[in-house]
Amino acid sequence: MSGRLDTLRRLAAAEDADAVVVSHPPDLRWAVGFTGSNGLLLVTERAAHFVTDGRYTSQARAEVSGAEVSIADGALAAWAGEHDLLTGARRAVVQAEHVTMAAFDSLREAFPDTEFVPAKDLLSQAVASKTEAEVEAVRRAQALTCEVFAEVLPMIGPGVTEQALAAEIVYQHLRRGASAMAFEPIVAAGPRGALPHARPSSRALAPGDLVVIDMGGVLDGFCSDLTRTVALGDPGEVAVAAYETVRRAQRAAIDAAHAGMTGRALDAVARDVIAADGLGEYFSHSLGHGVGIEVHEWPRLSQQVEHEVPAGATVTIEPGVYLPERFGVRIEDVVVVRDDGCENLTPLPTDLLRL
Repeated sequence: MSGRLDTLRRLAAAEDADAVVVSHPPDLRWAVGFTGSNGLLLVTERAAHFVTDGRYTSQARAEVSGAEVSIADGALAAWAGEHDLLTGARRAVVQAEHVTMAAFDSLREAFPDTEFVPAKDLLSQAVASKTEAEVEAVRRAQALTCEVFAEVLPMIGPGVTEQALAAEIVYQHLRRGASAMAFEPIVAAGPRGALPHARPSSRALAPGDLVVIDMGGVLDGFCSDLTRTVALGDPGEVAVAAYETVRRAQRAAIDAAHAGMTGRALDAVARDVIAADGLGEYFSHSLGHGVGIEVHEWPRLSQQVEHEVPAGATVTIEPGVYLPERFGVRIEDVVVVRDDGCENLTPLPTDLLRL
């Protein structure tokens, strides 16, 4: 992990700072390996200190790499200030999107001689550029979720409720070794499929429904994210045509993806396919997002962003169309972006399944 502490030092220097403070739990895991929920990492030019509370004494000493571990008997920032863990730092950078005003004020009170400067997306690119070991961890998590999808397929049929199917998805993830769900599963059938983030309801699946299933688990600290849309019998010509449009849009985006491409440009590849088929107004969200320690990480693949996707980023490619009060379609895979293209980490076909 010492290389990642050096990365933090370089990022601080780029902000004209000589220290950096990290408190966001996923970034603490990335930087020093800590998997608990409460910690403070203080990195200066010559030292690195990790502070947590008494609940994590043994865990921190076993997990943390590259930083000296201290156990505070009170608020972490105040304890760090009392023990002068930013010795000599004139200016320290913090993560703007992860530090509340209260936490920011606590740091300033604890270290009155240090100027604290918020920086947006400080670690975003570093975290997004996965090592091959991290890519393999995402691959394993995605494979587990694909196994769950195959396991629950026989259960999908008329009379089964969305809630029952969602409960089975959770059970099968945990049964296979997932430590948690990455998010609450989405199971949305028929007209409810037009709600991109529908929560499972007591509605029973019916013949002719398209069923949108979006799920992901956490395996060894890394997340998966998978969406498939299946049909119960014949969903009708309009629904089948919409599904084929989404499938072609996803295929086009996967074929086009490569490192250095902007999130906006990649989003446009899929969006143009959908618009050409007259369904552009029904693609109401961005194309995708990063996946790793968190299920929603930087980078975004969206019309709203200009940043480039770095090599090693694991991202979702998930176009969709949603016709109000009729049906929805979404297909989602996780890929790893390379300099010369991308590799799909999702070992499932995308042809429409008719059950």
